[in-house]
Order: sequence, then C-alpha cells, then structure tokens
Amino acid sequence: MSAGSTVETRSSWLPLFVVMLAQVQLAFNAWNVSITGITEDLGISPTTVGLANTASTFAVSAFLLLGAKITAKIGPLLAFRIGVIIPALAAILIATAQDGSVLFIAQSITGASNAITLPALTIIIAASFQGKQQASAIGYFAASIPLAQVVSLLIAGQFASTIGWRWSFVLVASIGLLNFAASFLLKPVPPQKNLIVDWTGGVLAATSIILISFGMSVMNDWGLLTASSNAPISIGGFSIVPFLFVLAVIFAQLFLSRTRKRMAEQKVPLVNLDIVADRSERATVTVMGLMLFVGTAVSFLMPLYMQVVQGFVGIQVSFAVIPYTISIFIANTLVARLYGRFAPRTIASVSMTVVTLALIWLSFTIANDWGQISVVIGLVVLGLAQGCVVALVFNALLTSAPKENAGDVGAIRGLTHNLSGSAGIAVASAFAVGLLTSGAYAAANDSEVFTPEIVEQINFDNVNFFTNAQLEQVLTERTDATDEQIAYAVDEFTQSRLDALRTTMLVLGGLAALAIVPARRMPGFQKEDLYVGYPEDQERAKD
Repeated sequence: MSAGSTVETRSSWLPLFVVMLAQVQLAFNAWNVSITGITEDLGISPTTVGLANTASTFAVSAFLLLGAKITAKIGPLLAFRIGVIIPALAAILIATAQDGSVLFIAQSITGASNAITLPALTIIIAASFQGKQQASAIGYFAASIPLAQVVSLLIAGQFASTIGWRWSFVLVASIGLLNFAASFLLKPVPPQKNLIVDWTGGVLAATSIILISFGMSVMNDWGLLTASSNAPISIGGFSIVPFLFVLAVIFAQLFLSRTRKRMAEQKVPLVNLDIVADRSERATVTVMGLMLFVGTAVSFLMPLYMQVVQGFVGIQVSFAVIPYTISIFIANTLVARLYGRFAPRTIASVSMTVVTLALIWLSFTIANDWGQISVVIGLVVLGLAQGCVVALVFNALLTSAPKENAGDVGAIRGLTHNLSGSAGIAVASAFAVGLLTSGAYAAANDSEVFTPEIVEQINFDNVNFFTNAQLEQVLTERTDATDEQIAYAVDEFTQSRLDALRTTMLVLGGLAALAIVPARRMPGFQKEDLYVGYPEDQERAKD
C-alpha cells in the first residue's frame, strides 16, 4: 500500500482531555499574580516568592530522569495517579501556610511527584495517538500550559483581589482530586515490571541538577563571584556559587560516563542518549532550552513589575498578561498546520527571529505606564512566536524517537522545560536585581541630596524590587533621611527599576538571537518528505 493511500486510524480524544486536565493542574500558576498578597501575609520578599515557586521546578528537574524509569516500571497509569494526588495535598499545605519555609517544602514535594507525572503524560499521548492526530495532540498538549496560565491568571487574580490568594491553592487541590478520578477512564499501558532502574545514575544526575539549582537560587543573595554580606559562608572572600557549578559539572560528567558505559554493555540506562545523539536532535533541545529560559523569565518579570511598580492588584495583572498568554495558546494549537508546508528548521528560525525582535521592541518601548498599546503588541507577537517554538520542538523530538523511548523523550522535555524555566527566573531576577543595585548605588553616591552618612546607612546588599511604599518605610525606619531625601530616593529608585527591566529584556533578546544558530540545524524535511509520526509508522506507510 502506498503512503498516499494509507488510511490513518482515528482514536478517541478522551486520553488527551485527561492529560490536558492534568497539565492544567501542574501548570496552574497562582504565584505571579499573588506576589503582593503572599509577601504581606507571610512577611517575605517578592524574589523569595519567586524562588519558592521555582522550588517545584528545581525538584522535578532533579528527579525527572529517575522518574521516567520509575514511571515505566510501575506503569504510566499508576504514576499518573500518584503524580496528581500528591501535588493536590501539597497545595492544601500551601493554602494553610503560616511562614515562607512551608512554601519551599510544599513546592519541593510537588516537584518530586511531578517527576513521574510528566513522563507518564508523554507515554499516554504516544500510546493513544499516531500520525497527524498525534501531531495535533502534541500541539494541544503543549497548549494546555498557556491554557492553564490563562485560567490561573483570571481565577487566581480574582481570588487575590477578593477572597485571598490561599483559595487559588484550594482550587488546585480540587483539580488534583478531579484528575485522580478521571484517571480511571484511561486504558492502562502495561508497565515494564522487569526493568532495572539505574539508581546510581539517578543519584549522580540528581546531585548535579540540585547543585545547579541551588547555586542559581542563592547567587542573588550570596553573590555570583564575590561573597555578599548575606552569604553564610565564603572561600577567601569569594562566593561558593561558582564552586557549586563546578561540582555540578563534575557529577554531570560522571553521570554521562556511566550512562555511555551501560549503553555499551547493552544495559538499560537511566536515559537513552540516542534520543539526542543526532546533531539535529541536540539542536532541537538547545532551541527548546533557550526559548524556555527566555519565555519563563519574561513571564515572571512582567507580572512582578506590574505589581511592584504599577501597584496593580491580582486581577489587573491577569488582564494585562492575558493577551500574551492567549497568543501562546493559539500558536501551540495552530502551528501543526505548518508542518506540511515548512521544514522544522525554517519554522524555528523564523520564530526565534521574531522572539528576538519582540524582546528588543519591548526593551525600548516599555515605560512606567502599562497602558501603552505598543507594549501589548510586543507581548502578543512574542507569545505567538514562543508558542510556535515550544510545540514544534516537542513534536520534533517525539516523532524522531521509537515509541519505547517516549518516556525518555518526556523526561528530556520535562527536564529542559523545568530546568531552563527555573534558570530563567533565577538568572533574570539576579541580573535585574544586580542592575537595580548598581543603579541605586550610583544614584545615591552621585546625588547632592544624600549625605555620605545617609548613603552608609543604606544596606545596598539588600536592594530588591520593593514598592515605593516599602522603600519609604525602610528609609524612614532604618536611616536618618529627611522627607526631601526620601522623596528623591523614591524618584531615583523608580527610574532604576525601569532601567533594570529594560536592560534585562534587551539581554534576553540577545539570548533569543543565539537560538537562531541551532535552529538552523534542526531537521530540514521537505514538504514531500515530512511524515508526522514514529519511524516505524513511516516505514509501514511505505509498504
């Protein structure tokens, strides 16, 4: 039978619906629009809230490779159930939290459980769909993330402005219970009970990722090179952060060496490196990582800026960000229609070019007035390009791998998604705060309004994205500044915040531009050669 006469079997969309609902639970983000409420309620800084949020993504990154094999061993259906009920319980813990440490604990628990959920979702899609239906399912699956963000922005924003931020996490817990019940509608995928899990490799991989994650989490407070006054430990005056990164590289090399050895000995590795053995596949992962780094950084910085600088409440932030989020959703769902017309490398290259231009546009147009139509247009264009890339790279990876490696593909995707996203928030926040600190310090020293005594009383090691009211309170309580000096400080700080955001957006645009190079190395299928599905499906279609 020729490829043109092959009739593709259509499957029920029920598994996709259940998987998307689970992804909505995992991606439901009530944090960004609840920053003000959480900081006031628990007495912690805005960047601490951001780091608490990333505790989940750091944890899932650390255990995702191990989680993929555990999922295969116990079966994706059982993994799915565990992976939705534990985050539901953790959400209840957050909803009842009385201090910031609980947020870190609950998010870490959530992340560890998500390490088996994400591979399970990918396996369910791979087992339920094939061909063009699979490509569409992947697009809808990718779209469930921005869909969850739109829903969370609307609901969490409304809750934060009315009944309180805690109710958003009560809702997340309820969605988890619904997902647990819906899992009984899915057909079981047989587990690989005889699979031998490489626990040693899992420990090596987790240790490397934890070191990277912890280093990124503390580099803002402890210093990247020179130890700050907040650092509990230093080495000859230098920060320990670079040493953490060096150790992470060492453990990563040990993991890769062990994995290659196990593959050479025909033993089951923790992750099959053949998934990224080809140059085009490595390029695909690189593009995915850079896009998620940039996109997640923007998704965190913009709501932070709206709440701190503009003084927006939760629901106002929601409506300001929704056009950007909806544009990602639209691109995720529609990009599959381009697969038969353009090569993946073409779609990715054009999309990353648009991302770069959009970020440069935002860096020059954003000001202390969110009502500008130019800013909204810039975010919408950014979202459309971002959505195309995220769905495309996932489809490119999954369709190039055998079905038995679907869990590994899910692990690689989840690892890249979470680690790059967490790094984006941590690094962009540290960079923006560093720019803010240097700008505020320079303004204070160059000012004729401030006396040297007042400058000395200001602790520039603790500069952060404070609101104007918080800054006034700090200067009033901890310095001898007069009303005139405080008013001057607020004006200068407002400008420094804007400059820090603009410069950070410009740097993110530069990183997006770097992704154009690997994007040109992605698969270059021509229209007549492109087949959306697994290699064995393609061979079967040619028979």
